[in-house]
Amino acid sequence: MTKPPIEPLVAAAVTTNVSAAPQSTSTLDLGVVGNCSFSALIDKLGRIVWCCLPRFDGDPVFNALLDPSENGSLWSFELENFSHSEQWYEPNTAVLHTRLYDTLGQGVEITDFAPRFLSRARYFHPLTLVRRVQPLAGAPRLRILLRPKFDWGRVPPIITRGSNHVRYIGPQQTLRLNTDAPLSYLLDETFFVIGRPYNFILGPDDTLSGGINDTARSLEQETLAYWRNWSRSLATPLEWQDAVIRAAITLKLSLYEDTGAIIAAMTTSIPEAPGSGRNWDYRYCWLRDAFFVVRALNSLSELGTMEDYLRWLSNIVVRAGGSHIQPLYGIGLEEALPEQIVDHLPGYDNNGPVRVGNQAYEHFQHDVYGNIVLGAAQAFHDSRLHHPAGIEQFLHLEAVGESAYKLYDQPDAGMWELRTRSRIHTSSALMSWAACDRLAKIAVKLELTERATYWSERAAVIGERILREAWNEERQAYVESFGGRDLDASVLLMVEVGLIAPTDQRFISTVDALETYLCDGPYMRRYEAPDDFGPPETAFNICTFWRIDALARIGRKEQAREIFQAMLDVRNHLGLLSEDTHPVTGKMWGNFPQTYSMVGIINCAMRLSAPWESVI
Repeated sequence: MTKPPIEPLVAAAVTTNVSAAPQSTSTLDLGVVGNCSFSALIDKLGRIVWCCLPRFDGDPVFNALLDPSENGSLWSFELENFSHSEQWYEPNTAVLHTRLYDTLGQGVEITDFAPRFLSRARYFHPLTLVRRVQPLAGAPRLRILLRPKFDWGRVPPIITRGSNHVRYIGPQQTLRLNTDAPLSYLLDETFFVIGRPYNFILGPDDTLSGGINDTARSLEQETLAYWRNWSRSLATPLEWQDAVIRAAITLKLSLYEDTGAIIAAMTTSIPEAPGSGRNWDYRYCWLRDAFFVVRALNSLSELGTMEDYLRWLSNIVVRAGGSHIQPLYGIGLEEALPEQIVDHLPGYDNNGPVRVGNQAYEHFQHDVYGNIVLGAAQAFHDSRLHHPAGIEQFLHLEAVGESAYKLYDQPDAGMWELRTRSRIHTSSALMSWAACDRLAKIAVKLELTERATYWSERAAVIGERILREAWNEERQAYVESFGGRDLDASVLLMVEVGLIAPTDQRFISTVDALETYLCDGPYMRRYEAPDDFGPPETAFNICTFWRIDALARIGRKEQAREIFQAMLDVRNHLGLLSEDTHPVTGKMWGNFPQTYSMVGIINCAMRLSAPWESVI
């Protein structure tokens, strides 16, 4: 296979010259493969360093990302006399290629994917990883290190051997590797000459119905065809198409299709900054993050994710029945996500603690009600949907709107999930306004005149208070809370959701203040006031993207394009972003890949791109 061209923005990072010594697993230079059931993270050396089964929030059977010691579990193909590597995605797909070369110029290519395609009128997405290894030149010697562990790395597997398979038996699950590689070499971790292609299919303890090579080849062809057709259906902007398509695929891979939940990220406990202790588990569904994902994919005319998510969201809304709704839930609708420390794992780059669960499920974050209505609103207006929303769904959303109106001026933890401070956060009131505003628009669509008036009046009440009480005359800016003075990047959403015009001098002044006090060059921090862990050290990527959007809206498009380019430049070699960027080193921190950040790439490209009609 001829390696396809990589987009210029990331080409320089594709080839990695490293020593022959074992390389650290503490890096976010990772690729993602998945199929909307699970995912795996693969580094530049072709090592699977993170993979949770049987779900995104499950047991990390490969955990070397959080345990860089010899005790960590991974799956690698180790090339003797290793020299350097190359890595790229098959264009417009979630199929990843890694080439490893030795000091003699010999090499192998690894192709990684998780099968996904339409079969028997449903999507086939088994809990299966497929790895195909083929020689490129010469007689390279390779050894296979397949070392899964269970119970967060506490329990090594019981290993049994069959004629063409190996079983890895754990307390709660059993994995089976079907392969046409020599089992003796695999189990003994012996170097051997790769003289022909080999296939590795790791998944549930099931027998294959066909031959190993034929099965792997067929799964690859079907999966490539699925992703190419999916990507072809996207309504991409003229500029930055590769970046947008990669972001869109990554967002799609964050969908847990079984229920429709969308996870915030695929990892836990990658710290927001080194030694900060800001280590959180993001493998759950935040209603806030999911709304932004749905909105970004909708802008590309990818509606399937929204339809899946609304299945999950309707369960939350109906079950709540107008009462309290949490800011996040488990991907199977779990309410309790108790936080605990896994103290035997050293953590990413030895930056503990490793947390499982997220205490934020106990929070009161009042913006959640607006995020629910915003996430569902398009379903009432879009005639392309198989099951457009109607009166019944509107009645359920009205109960959500009542909560929004009741709570918009009550103190909460805010969208940044502050653990020791409660205020009337502007962002929470803003989303409550958006809930009422969108309910009014839905009522108009449904020809419910009385309800349209009712919700319009409520939106007006909230909007007037936000514009009056969140304004700080001294700072000449809208600030993070009613009557407060601290700056917060989330107020940039005032324009995005439509409360204030971008030409309003108060908003322009707010942008100026945020740039002065929250920005480090192109990067933007979330807020200026110290939180539970002190002042933020790294920039929060979605805030930078909000800044770009705001600058474009107020007419500073060239400045916006420059900052957008800076953000594209700090992506990893495959075009992916984590949650945070260090403003000095440009290094990625925070959980990975972060859906918020990938959303920002799509939104800003759509905002800034030249129109198609300029070239056709």
